[in-house]
Amino acid sequence: MLEVLLQQTQAAAPALEPTAAAAIAVGLAAFGAGYAERGIGAAAMGAIAEDNDLFVNGLILTVLPETLVILALVVVFLV
Repeated sequence: MLEVLLQQTQAAAPALEPTAAAAIAVGLAAFGAGYAERGIGAAAMGAIAEDNDLFVNGLILTVLPETLVILALVVVFLV
């Protein structure tokens, strides 16, 4: 039965439309960045509470996961 069904279809179609795949890609990138920032933000705030000189380092480490989302958006618009 599966062979008959496969013979009836002329061309294979993608499982997702390109816009849906792009939305899933950006959503997963944002979810991953948020998950990473959860631990980094807590550690950075603890370090800053101990020593105010670590503010810049904590800020940089907190912002780094957001570059993942920006990169995902750039890739979506390029493709």
